[in-house]
Amino acid sequence: MLRRAHDRNGNPNVHVTISDINPSMLAVGRQRSLDLPASHQSSLSFLEANAEILPSSIQHGSLDLYTVAFGIRNFSNIPAALREAHRVLKPGGVFACLEFSKVDRYPLLNAVYKQWSFSAIPLIGQLVAADRDSYQYLVESIERFPSQQDFRDMIVDAGFAVAGDGYENLTGGIAAIHKGIKPL
Repeated sequence: MLRRAHDRNGNPNVHVTISDINPSMLAVGRQRSLDLPASHQSSLSFLEANAEILPSSIQHGSLDLYTVAFGIRNFSNIPAALREAHRVLKPGGVFACLEFSKVDRYPLLNAVYKQWSFSAIPLIGQLVAADRDSYQYLVESIERFPSQQDFRDMIVDAGFAVAGDGYENLTGGIAAIHKGIKPL
């Protein structure tokens, strides 16, 4: 993402803050960042924080882009996290979220996907990682996550404007990209 931001904006002063509530996840990110060119590493910072109550070091209206990938379904208070994203974004700033979603528009795919998810994914977790429970949690958390339309409504309720449907389905809805823009 950092490389793309540098290239797209032609601005070497782009800064990316990587935040997670879990210090172990941040440690993995720090380690992976060592593979980047040194010039990019200086543009990164890591922040242990709860997305539902961001620290005062992230000022109101200070960010251009706020992204979450495959994580918001694990937040305990999604509406609070969306309000915080809205608070810290500049007017015109973008909230973008990639998350597992529903395939309800395609009943046959939905049936096959649910059967595979609830039987194969936990089994693969057991065989590959000796951790069936975490993979069972994964499929259950996906099942509990709101539909694309309901999540879009949550984004709007947090104060964002959305274009069109407010989301783009990927692979028939197995995942979706949701976008909201903070009004000017």
